[in-house]
Amino acid sequence: MQLSRTQAFLLTSSACLALICGVGATTTAGAAAPPATERFAGVDLSYVNEVEACGAEFRLGGKARDPYELFAEKGANLVRLRLWNNPSWTNYSTEADVTHSSERARRAGMKVLLDFHYSDDWADPQKQTIPAAWAADIDDADKLAAHVYEYTRDVLGRLNSRGLLPYMVQVGNEINTQMLRPADTKGAPIDWTRNAKILNAGIRAVREARTPDGASPKVMLHVAQPENVEPWFAAAVAAGVRDFDYIGVSYYRKWSTLDLPQAERALLSVTRRFSRPIIIVEVSYPFTLQDAGDQAPNLLGEDSLHRGYPATLRGQQHFMNDVVQMTLRVGGVGVVYWEPAWVSTSCKTRWGTGSHWENATLFDFRKANELTPAADFLTAIRKQ
Repeated sequence: MQLSRTQAFLLTSSACLALICGVGATTTAGAAAPPATERFAGVDLSYVNEVEACGAEFRLGGKARDPYELFAEKGANLVRLRLWNNPSWTNYSTEADVTHSSERARRAGMKVLLDFHYSDDWADPQKQTIPAAWAADIDDADKLAAHVYEYTRDVLGRLNSRGLLPYMVQVGNEINTQMLRPADTKGAPIDWTRNAKILNAGIRAVREARTPDGASPKVMLHVAQPENVEPWFAAAVAAGVRDFDYIGVSYYRKWSTLDLPQAERALLSVTRRFSRPIIIVEVSYPFTLQDAGDQAPNLLGEDSLHRGYPATLRGQQHFMNDVVQMTLRVGGVGVVYWEPAWVSTSCKTRWGTGSHWENATLFDFRKANELTPAADFLTAIRKQ
């Protein structure tokens, strides 16, 4: 039987693991690799409910469309949604908001990737702030693990009772550094005994969630920027964190030291060592360096551009197509565009009014939020 490029690569990687790859060989314990032919064309739509409440419209061919239906029509089969524990500063990315979004995804025929931040606010490589409700137990790893387990179990249980159990769950968001730490600590070294206990508690809760037919969500662990992935997973595996299905990666040139060819080499090494499929779970690219005239400065500017990919509609399309090809060449199985619908509206952030991302969405604000050609990547990754 002739194997596809991805199947052949993963088969070779598995053989490498069994014979010569050292620490990577231990990563096969606990989780079976998903089918190599399973591909994910994804969009993170966490902001959609909020911007729609502020009057946003999304267009294709000049006609206003429901963004969930539009992306499904264009080939998306996965919606990523973030979840904060108990945010006091917003009514969005709460459990109620995620439930509503999950219903919209189900109606559009798309699977859900639920992204637990395990924080009341944004969690990223600089911030992994412990939820206020758990802060008194910050020095007790056993109690923190219990909080993570119970919270994850209870959220998934309530979603499951509504027929909304996600297909995939991220146990943490961009967890490059120590999880559940004080707000004023940055770059703190990871205590892997503590970190592994927390992560394994969350993973256990995901594994125990089951639909009536016995299916449970897949588990993703997510690290930001390709250059950080291999050392983080080597440390995690050595500490006993082994029961995961997917390696999630954020890739933004603004925060990464690697260009596309360098990122490909780094991710190829990850796949060979750990025998898990990679999903580029966050990526975006500007189609212009202009803004929409709002009071929210654009986050992605010239410092976010790759050589050979200008900030134009064609440059955005070319970049996303090449990200798809890179992902497939390293044995990856999915690409998720981060916040393709965070368009400019009268909504306020803590830093301004409007959107800090409108020049890097998949909707052109210069054309009344017309879908950009880069959305074609959704079809490309599933047809290659």
